[in-house]
Amino acid sequence: MGGCIGVSRSRNDGPVDTPGNITRPNTGNARKNHPLCHETIRWKSDVPLTEGQLRSKRDEFWDTAPAFDGRKEIWDALRAAAVASESLDFELAQAILDGANISVPNGFLTECYDELGTRYQVPVYCLSYPINIVKEDNGRDSPAECSEPVEGGTEMVLKLRLSSNCVDIKLTVSSKDTIGMAKKKLQSQEGLEPSRQRWFFGGKLLGDKLRIEEAKISPGYVVQVIVNPDHMYRTES
Repeated sequence: MGGCIGVSRSRNDGPVDTPGNITRPNTGNARKNHPLCHETIRWKSDVPLTEGQLRSKRDEFWDTAPAFDGRKEIWDALRAAAVASESLDFELAQAILDGANISVPNGFLTECYDELGTRYQVPVYCLSYPINIVKEDNGRDSPAECSEPVEGGTEMVLKLRLSSNCVDIKLTVSSKDTIGMAKKKLQSQEGLEPSRQRWFFGGKLLGDKLRIEEAKISPGYVVQVIVNPDHMYRTES
């Protein structure tokens, strides 16, 4: 898919770039758990991808990985941790890993183990955007799928908690709206591009084509909205 060319730390300690593969000194215990590294993996795709192509590739992996090996609940937790760490919310990502008893011997989600010793590997393209990402205006879903009004449904108010400022806001939607449509309404209200939004409820990622009523969001409960930093979508030089 592409080669990792290093990591970019969010703190000032240590080097910014480490050429080659992601490695750590051998501690003598391959299964020893390490805290999740507060680093963003930098890599370059062999074939430049658009944002939509990358998201589709990620969805394909997360949808199919549980069918081959491991437990679905662990894959779900890894997916949520990957989204949180990509948005630089490493505290939330660590809490998700700890709650699912997932260990990361190298400090990266590229290699993980559950409490039974089963190994899970997350590809780098699920953890960060390549430095040669191709910027595009249109998302993966067509405007008709995300924004076309739907007849019927009940008006309801969702309580959303934005990771960008940890502030709770209210958003009026229809029960027949898809998550993609709700993201566009949030864009109109808060100015956040849908491609930067990741919605979670009950620890599960809500897909763009899922209807609000299908998400079974209980009144008064909070939907977590992970907001990816805007700089993640700019091609690095």
